[in-house]
Parts: sequence; C-alpha cells; structure tokens
Amino acid sequence: SIKMDLLHSNGVLIIQHLQRDYRAYQDFLNFMSHVGDPRNIFSIYFPLWFQLNQVVGTKMIWVAVIGDWFNLIFKWILFGHRPYWWVQETMIYPNQSSPCLEQFPITCETGPGSPSGHAMGSSCVWYVMVTAALSYTVRWKDKSAVTLHRLTWSFLWSIFWIIQISVCISRVFIATHFPHQVILGVFAGILVAEAFEHTPAIQTASLRMYIKTNLFLFIFALGFYLVLKLLDIDLLWSVPKAKKWCANPDWINIDTTPFAGLVRNLGALFGLGLGINSKMFITSCKGQNSCKISFRILCIAASLATLQLYNFVKIPTHTEYLFYILSFCKSAAMPLTVVALVPYCVHSLMRTTEKKLN
Repeated sequence: SIKMDLLHSNGVLIIQHLQRDYRAYQDFLNFMSHVGDPRNIFSIYFPLWFQLNQVVGTKMIWVAVIGDWFNLIFKWILFGHRPYWWVQETMIYPNQSSPCLEQFPITCETGPGSPSGHAMGSSCVWYVMVTAALSYTVRWKDKSAVTLHRLTWSFLWSIFWIIQISVCISRVFIATHFPHQVILGVFAGILVAEAFEHTPAIQTASLRMYIKTNLFLFIFALGFYLVLKLLDIDLLWSVPKAKKWCANPDWINIDTTPFAGLVRNLGALFGLGLGINSKMFITSCKGQNSCKISFRILCIAASLATLQLYNFVKIPTHTEYLFYILSFCKSAAMPLTVVALVPYCVHSLMRTTEKKLN
C-alpha cells in the first residue's frame, strides 16, 4: 500500500538520522535495547518484586505472559516488516538505490516487526512497577504527605517515560523496528497492564487454572497458525527474510522466532502456578520468617544469583522441537526457583540457625 510504504520510507529516514547523528550513544542505545528485552522480566524484575511483594510479582508474570501472547497474535495479523530487510526488498527507491542501514548483533530479529515486543514488554512491566510503588503513597492523608505523593507520582512517571522513549529509540537505532511499531508497542503494553489492574482473580488462581490458561493460550495460537496455513498464509514468512538479509548469519537466533517466545512464556506461567501452589511456597512464604527483612533480602540475593546461572545453560538448537521442549522446562524452572525452591532453602537455613542459637 502507498500509505504504508510512505510510513516505512519516513521511518528509514529517521533510522538513518539516528545512526548518523547518535553514533556516540551507540553503547547506551544497545544497552537500552537489552533493558527492554522481555526475558529480563523473568530473570531480574520478577525475582526482585516477588520477594518484596508477592501480589506485584504474580501480576508481573501474568502481564508479561499475556502481553507477549497478544504481541505474537498482533504480529501475525499485522504482517509488519522490519527495516533491515524492508529496504532490501521494497521497489519504491529509484534505480535500486536502497538506503544503507547499519546492522548490529541484536538487529536480526526473525519475527514480524509490528508491534515491537521489546517496547510492549518494557511498558507493561514498568507500568506494573510504577503503579505498585505509587499504591504505597496514595494512602497518605496529611498535606505534606499529599505533596510528597504528587512529587513521587511525577518522578516515577517521568522515569517511566524516559525508559520507554530510550527503549523505543534504541530499537529504531539498530534498524529492527520502524518508529510507528515501537509507539504501538508502548501503548499496547500499557493497555494490557491496566487491564490486569482490575483482575484480582489471578492472585488466588489454582494450579488447574494455570494449566487451563496455558492450554488455552497454546491451542489458540497453534490453531490460529494452522488455520491460516490451510488458507495458504505462512505466518513464519519473516524467518526466511531475516536469514536472507541479516548481515551476519551468526546473529540469527532461533530464540527470536515467534514460537520460541510463546513456549518461553507458557513455561514461565506454568512454573509460577506450580510454585505458588506448592507446599514449599506455603511452608516458607506463609511462615513466620516471611515477614523478616533478612529473609526477603536473602531470597532476593539467592534468586538473582541462581537465575544468572541459568544463563550458562545453553539449549541445543539443532533440533527445533527439542529446543522448544527444553526451553519450556528452563522457563518453568526460573519462577519455580524464585517462588518455591529458594525461599524454602532460605527458610530451612534460618530455622536451623535459630535452633542452634536456642
């Protein structure tokens, strides 16, 4: 369509401007792209918040999983191109003189580009964190406290938008998204997070509810894919484009394919449900030690340290189905570790120490 080509060509001009004039900020922008990586939700943000506030931590996983699931469905519906391959295939430039866009090791995403998953994941999880932090100040009644709440409100939302704008600019800078794709991702993420502000049922969900939700998300996504495939619509059309136009084949990662993200998120949701409904969680996080600051600090430190070890576990990629199975197991193990295994171990250690002291 002419309007979409015009939108894309204007986006290419913005990318060229960023790559030319913001070269000095390359390291910072690459860092912000990593900050917006949805995988950080499970390995950094969730361990911190769950030990501080289990309600917020639980909501964070649900928002991240459902948000990324919607992102996948939107990507399949919108068929959004990514700049680094669009400039190579479009016919709007005269004499085949397509613009030269620089690529980076994190440029070669293999899924469709609209909306941006990084922008959507970042906005939804930071929205949850900001609203959770502000919920502690909204109860203040005296005048000085009200003033402090307003200052805190302004400060936190300013931080929120600074981070979102930085993530969006970084994704455009590395030529993996057009500007309209990151903007759409930010506002889609906010809508998903706001919806879960009014969904208290997730806090009391049983393991059966978690399993039913997982099955629904998987069956719907797989069914949607198969139905469109029968209609001769290939929803994995973006993968060969990424492989064809990526500057370095080593930058192509199976972990960025649409189904890889789906499996990763379903594993995380299942692991959360398994952990919250386990005896280890009830014993440790509902006991006397759960109110102690020392218990929470130890759980945070142990959780973060343990989850970093998971990064050293490399899943073999030579067999796609094996990769998906192992990715599901690894993703399920992460929230299970944070919710049940680590708190139980810390609880047992503290109880043993208390007995020795007595």
